[in-house]
Amino acid sequence: MIKQLLNKSEHGYDWYQITQPRFEDFDQLKELYGLQDASITDCTERGHLPKIEQFDRYHFLIIRAISDQFPETSDTLTELTSSISIFYNEDFIITAHREPLRGLQELIALDPNHPVLQSSKSLVNSLVMNSIKTFEQLLLQDLSSRLDDYEERIFLHHRRKPFLRKLYYLKRQVDLIRIILTHYRDLIDHFHLPGYQHIYTQDLRDIYSRVTTLFTDIAENTGQLLSVYFNVESNHTNEIMRTLTIISVFFMPLTFIVGVYGMNFILMPELNWAYGYAVVWILMLGISVGIYFWFKRKGWL
Repeated sequence: MIKQLLNKSEHGYDWYQITQPRFEDFDQLKELYGLQDASITDCTERGHLPKIEQFDRYHFLIIRAISDQFPETSDTLTELTSSISIFYNEDFIITAHREPLRGLQELIALDPNHPVLQSSKSLVNSLVMNSIKTFEQLLLQDLSSRLDDYEERIFLHHRRKPFLRKLYYLKRQVDLIRIILTHYRDLIDHFHLPGYQHIYTQDLRDIYSRVTTLFTDIAENTGQLLSVYFNVESNHTNEIMRTLTIISVFFMPLTFIVGVYGMNFILMPELNWAYGYAVVWILMLGISVGIYFWFKRKGWL
């Protein structure tokens, strides 16, 4: 569906919005603005990382933003994020997307005389800025709290294994977003060229720097938390093995004594001794008490 949001006669440039874009939707716009088939094809395909391309008559951008809703187990580009394709020059801007995006809807809802809408460059800059802000919002409102919860479970809860799968998906999401932010670098540099610089482009760079720093920190924290998890699990396993070893040490000499007197040879003198049974019990108890105090002295208990 194609909808014209602004027109050049009143606002200085045309703004078209296309939802669920198909190649044939661009037939008229292609002739009007000289759009290339290659960029139109990229616009209709899913799964492209952020990029910017310059053609003779326009610039073509693909930006990605966090989807408004996605499963906690999302670990692919198309599950976690939605894309917006942008064709623009000074006279027009075309935005094409499949899923509804809050940042784009906020710009559409602005008064046509708002400063952000005074030029196509300013509008594109705001689109890129809003898309980057979605990563910051995801981190502050969701990822950070989840990471804190997982950290608490590692140190304070005994049942740790069920959340390991959730921690894995969190790490996958953070790594995926870092890849996306890396591809945003070319877009940020483009808008920071002398011909594009104004107050909004500086804000864009500041937001990008802040978001990349935050995701670098949470990536490190996630990796460290995984290491801590495996160390805690390893220590827990060592504690279990230590307990089992102590138990086995207690029973090894007792098992040896019982094994000796279980042979039932005819010439074993203790078999016919009236006090043999009691003496064996006293011997086994004495050995157990001796092992106990030996372990206590060594600090193993």
